Formats: sequence, C-alpha cells, structure tokens
Amino acid sequence: MSIDSPSPNRSSEQPPPAAPIRYGLIGFGAWGRFHARSIESAERAELVAISVPSKSSRDEAASEFPDVAIYENYEEMLKRDDIDIVDVVVPSFEHHTIGMAVLRAGKNLLLEKPMAISLEECSDLENTAAKAGLSIAIGHELRLSSQWGQVRRIIDDGVIGEPQYVLVELSRRPYRPGSNGWRFDSNRVGSWILEEPIHFFDLARWYLESAGEPENVYATANSRDPSHPELHDNFSCLMNFQGGPYAVVSQTLSAFEHHQTVKVSGTKGAIWAGWSGSKDRTEHPTHFLKIFDGENVVESNLGQSSGEVFELRKQIEHVTQCLLENRPPHATARDGLWSVGMCLGAELSVQRGEAVSLTDFMKPYL
Repeated sequence: MSIDSPSPNRSSEQPPPAAPIRYGLIGFGAWGRFHARSIESAERAELVAISVPSKSSRDEAASEFPDVAIYENYEEMLKRDDIDIVDVVVPSFEHHTIGMAVLRAGKNLLLEKPMAISLEECSDLENTAAKAGLSIAIGHELRLSSQWGQVRRIIDDGVIGEPQYVLVELSRRPYRPGSNGWRFDSNRVGSWILEEPIHFFDLARWYLESAGEPENVYATANSRDPSHPELHDNFSCLMNFQGGPYAVVSQTLSAFEHHQTVKVSGTKGAIWAGWSGSKDRTEHPTHFLKIFDGENVVESNLGQSSGEVFELRKQIEHVTQCLLENRPPHATARDGLWSVGMCLGAELSVQRGEAVSLTDFMKPYL
C-alpha cells in the first residue's frame, strides 16, 4: 500500500466533534434568563458561569442552573480560562465598561443592543476587539428571524426588483422601567431611540444595503410627560440613502399590546409583513408575510414562529456556529456602531428640528 493510499477504514471514519463553545453570562434579569435558557438549549454551546450582583438573582440562577458556577463579581468570572465568549445582558449604560472588561480578559463578546450609548464607546469596543483578534456580535437578532430575515432573502432573490422604500413601524404598550428604573433615566438609557427603534434602524439599513449607507435623517417626536421630553412616547424618522431609496422608522409607546409592521416597495413588487402579540416576548403570536412580484400576491409560509424568544435562540445557535467556523456573526461591531449612529443622529435631529447629515456625523468613527 503506498503512503498516499487511504487506509481501508478511513472512508467510514468521522472527524471528532468540535468542543462546545463555552459561555459566560453577565446579567440575569428578565431577558438574561432567556439568554441563559437559550445557551443551555443550543447545540454545541455550554453555559459554564453566570455573574449577577443581586443575591436574589444569584439564588434564582443557582436554583435553575445548579451545574453552572455563579458569581457576584463579573471580574472574578472573567478570570476563568475556560470561557470562550461572554454574553452581556445588562442595562445599556454598562455596555461599554463591561464589554471592555470582557475584551481585555481575552474573551469574545456577545453584546445586547445598543452596542453602547455613544459613538465614542462603540468605536472603542470595535477597535479593542480588532487589535486583540476577538469577535463582537451585537444582539440584532431580528436579522435571524423566520419573518424579518425572510424579507431580506426575498429582496436578495430579486422578487420585488431594487428596493426603494422601507417602513418599519411598531405600536406597543409603554416600556417596563427596568432594574432600578434605569430605562426611564435619560442619563442611563441614553435615548429611548436606542431601545427598540434601534432594531428597526438596523433592519432598514440591512434591507437597503444595495443602496449603500444612509446619508441623512430627519426625525420628530413627542412625550406624554412634559417634564421628560427626551423620553419619546411617539417617534418617527425619515432616513435617506444614496441614489434615492429611503426608509421610515416609527414607534409609539402610547398604545397597547405589541404590533410590528414591515413594508418594502421595489421597482417591480412589494412586501408586507406583520406581527402581533399580547406582549413582546409571547411564544404564541400571530404573523404574516405577503409578497407581490408585480403580477401575483402570495403569502409566505414561514415554517417557524417569529418573535423575540425564537430569534434569541437562533442568535445563540448562530453565534456559536460562527465561532466554531471562525466567521463573522450576523451583526458585527461595525453594524452595531452604525445602528447607534443612526439612532443618535435621529435624536440630534429631534433636538434641532432639522435634518442631520449622517455622512458628517459618522465620519470620525468609521
């Protein structure tokens, strides 16, 4: 047998399975619990440690995940050498500080949106990760949705021609205050545009990717509480792209339940999708996606349920697979920076009452 010939049994041999991606989790609030459960259920992922400062939350984490190490101090958790990636699910104003600690500890980072509450902080995270050769994935999980992700696939398939107009709209009940009321404190939340609308700006930019980056925004907003005009109960923004395509992002927190709409019009056809639930994290929503190819209207069979809970599970599976295959995640640090930039540009437009050039606003950080 020559040295180049395969051994008799080699064709039946399988490569050894890759070691699981080991996760640390910082934060165990309402959404952090969903992250923990999603990691536990994901193929090739293993939850090895959770850090949360609240004793009651630590007790709950220990009860639900008895085989996972529980820490009060995330810096202690980051000293472990058996963690590949840290999933950070904490209030927005802590994203930069904790994200930087994760990167400096040599761990990859999965960071909930917004990436941070300023462009300076986003740029700092992006540059630190790049220099260390580490990955940052941003929690824009709607890109992985069986519904909102399908909209992009239809665009890419050319069914509606070149996209020219995108509407992403949400009508919902008011926000929850968050731990210690941080979400209603403008110094800690940064801007309510950085909360849910950031997902919609990300979708609009993603759907209109063929047009290049957005060039300017014009936004308006109002509040039911005159003492806190910066907390926008009603918000709408027009965003223009190079060559003429544009997007509208709109949200009201003065309504009920949770109802999201996406419409995309192209040079040949159009898409209309809707999602409704009693709350944002329901596991039993109603949803639809209709496609017009210029001649016929058909309704897509999504095959899988759509919603935050389902998309989070997909995100954990996706990020795990990306690390195993050493490829970029669905939403990179650059995507996270752009999403924050679009939101802060819109906030500045609300304050000034005039259009803001994103080309100029974003330039120092790109």
